[in-house]
Amino acid sequence: MFRDAKYLYRDISLSTGFSKSFYESARGSCIIIYHGICQQDHTRFNPIFLKQKTFESHLKFYQKYFNVISLDDYYMQRFSRHKFNVSLTFDDGFANNYKYVLPLLEQYKLPATFFITAIRASGYDILWNDFLNIVGKYGPPTMVYNNEHYYKDKLNKYISTKSGISLTGELRCCGFEEKAEMMKILYPLVPFKANKDDEDYWLQMTEQQVKQLSASPFANIGAHGHYHNDLARISIDDAKAELAYSKRYLEHLIEKPVNSFAFPYGTYTPEVIKAAKQYGYSQLLAMDFHYEGDHKDAAMRERFTVNPFLTTTNQMYATVKRRYDQ
Repeated sequence: MFRDAKYLYRDISLSTGFSKSFYESARGSCIIIYHGICQQDHTRFNPIFLKQKTFESHLKFYQKYFNVISLDDYYMQRFSRHKFNVSLTFDDGFANNYKYVLPLLEQYKLPATFFITAIRASGYDILWNDFLNIVGKYGPPTMVYNNEHYYKDKLNKYISTKSGISLTGELRCCGFEEKAEMMKILYPLVPFKANKDDEDYWLQMTEQQVKQLSASPFANIGAHGHYHNDLARISIDDAKAELAYSKRYLEHLIEKPVNSFAFPYGTYTPEVIKAAKQYGYSQLLAMDFHYEGDHKDAAMRERFTVNPFLTTTNQMYATVKRRYDQ
């Protein structure tokens, strides 16, 4: 109740001009994480999408009050001393980034970095976790998978009756072979590809779209793994293979160096960090730091995830403060 009142107050105070000074006097910096952008129903499958009109309102706010810089400039600390500095990043390589985000970046002349997997190289047009989100939305209340019984909880996650762990959680510890087998087995339950209205929520960029995105002066390409595996939970040898292959694949595709890597799910280990540097990644993006000394590592940076349920004013307030109201 108190939090809602604060949110309402901020919206009203900006519209009346009372809080303009807060944003005009804000200083510091933040790297922001976006994922998917859609036209409507942004919570259809998960809570990380944003409506296009909301994203555009973010861009207008950035342009008016903040200094938007590229990820390279952020690492070089080419900050404005007169404005709050932000760098925009997009994870997961959704085709909706090419369809909706790129035109807006070019319209407002603002840069962003897109972290893309190499999943297209393996013949897939969807990430395994997005597949499970769709199964959770459209699938039956209970199901049997791999001789184990699962029920669907209030968040549309399939939970094992035996272990109490979600199917998503179980598969995060596995390699991609198990995930590919899961998609093959469960697809007949929810043949969602027949519904074109859902494409904005799961479809990955084609290789041609990645090339065209990279050709824009307002877009930079970074790596996000091969299969969108959790590099902290798979074997270090598999993690090394993902780091090496995703860099090689993207560099061959866009014919430019790829020096940045965003950890899927924001997770990593010291061994993964070491391997990433060995393969030539000089910019390593997490969400929150996990280990002592991470903040002293020149390659490591934390990021702040956008909350799709907030108004633009409250999102920008949280971005400056780098925290959400409790």
